[in-house]
Amino acid sequence: MRSRRPLLLVLAAALPALAILLGLGWWQVQRLEWKTAMIAAITASEAGPAVPLGPTPPAFTKVLVEGVFRHDLEALLGLEVRGTVLGAELLVPLERPGLPTLLVDRGWVPMERGTATIDHPQGVVAVTGFIHPGDRPGIFAPRDDTAGRRFYTFDPPAIGAALGLPDVAPFALVAIGPATGRLPDPAHSLPRPANNHLGYVITWWGLAVALLGVLAAVALRRRPAP
Repeated sequence: MRSRRPLLLVLAAALPALAILLGLGWWQVQRLEWKTAMIAAITASEAGPAVPLGPTPPAFTKVLVEGVFRHDLEALLGLEVRGTVLGAELLVPLERPGLPTLLVDRGWVPMERGTATIDHPQGVVAVTGFIHPGDRPGIFAPRDDTAGRRFYTFDPPAIGAALGLPDVAPFALVAIGPATGRLPDPAHSLPRPANNHLGYVITWWGLAVALLGVLAAVALRRRPAP
């Protein structure tokens, strides 16, 4: 009995760890199914026609919105280098009669315009894009330059307030369209979230199998000699 006591102690310590590893693997299986379904829904939305914008649209839904751009209140969002050119996203408020103003990310433009020509459509326009629910500034996020209309966090209510807009939708629209060589250059597709959950499943269950192998080796070493 005394010779079995160390083995029992090892099992008592290892079995909870094994249960945790198996549970984490199963949780990642569920996350994998959820993420796969989400990506399939985004792909279907991208392939289908844009739907009219409702009052509470789901995130990353492809919608069609009509309104009038306030080009006089253009702002820049973030920083992005393309090739050797530093640029940012061009934010423009879209006014809709009887509805909150909608911030639209029209696409990338260079910081130094030079001879670059930016399209400024006039009158009522129809914009196809996807819903962006908005972000909150992180601990290390750069401070927005409200006076210069330079923003680093895509927070529609905060940006709208900085631009002096009294009623702004709590979400924004990211315009999508083909690459035409004109500016701004919109997003060309709906975003897809990363789906690394299969790798996590393999990691957690692989550790569980390794732990079982260790327990088997310990049990074999503790087996009484014939």
